[in-house]
Amino acid sequence: MADLTLKQSLAAMDVAEYLRQHPRFLEHFPDVATELVMPRENGPAASLAAYQLEALRARNRELNDRLAELVAIAGDNEQLMVRVHTLTVGLLRDDNLSDVLKSFVGALNEDFHSDLVRVLLFRDGADLPRADWLICIPAGKQALPEFTDFLARGEPACGRLAQNKLDRLFGADAGKVHSAALLKIGNEGMLAIGSDDPNRFHPGIGTLFLKLIAQALDAAISRFTTQ
Repeated sequence: MADLTLKQSLAAMDVAEYLRQHPRFLEHFPDVATELVMPRENGPAASLAAYQLEALRARNRELNDRLAELVAIAGDNEQLMVRVHTLTVGLLRDDNLSDVLKSFVGALNEDFHSDLVRVLLFRDGADLPRADWLICIPAGKQALPEFTDFLARGEPACGRLAQNKLDRLFGADAGKVHSAALLKIGNEGMLAIGSDDPNRFHPGIGTLFLKLIAQALDAAISRFTTQ
């Protein structure tokens, strides 16, 4: 019985493959078309032409939905690009590092709706604003062993960070962070953006705009780096 079922299945597959390779088959054997039963969820069986028309309409609806989705994504990306450009231009206008950092964090909070931002710099912060969002590490990378692998790779890390990393970056606010994005700021430090939404940042998220933001900050900070 099993062998018979397998043979019938293989025969059906062979017929299907043959028809795919000979799409004009029914022109030569029109009587076959009149005997075929087209599947319908409700009501009597449809003709082959009606069935094909319904299939084409369903495919057209699917393509239209996909096009609308792509148009929406393109619109969102355009708005994001405008915000990144505005942020970059603003950083170029600042004439000291303190203003650069304030402008940058303000833009992330207001224009990008970030919940928590941390800028960690490998430098002394005596001349920089005292704020929860700024962490200065004069000793540099060596003082941050928990970030050794991340700094060596250099690629953004998105998702749930290990607790020791959260504590180092967000301190008393670590418990509020349920997802985060971590980026290198060139050789200047790191940028961390935390969210209370566990789905805001995840390992599969696109990081192009995050990289552009980090690169803009790196370029702005480099203008005031002591040579």
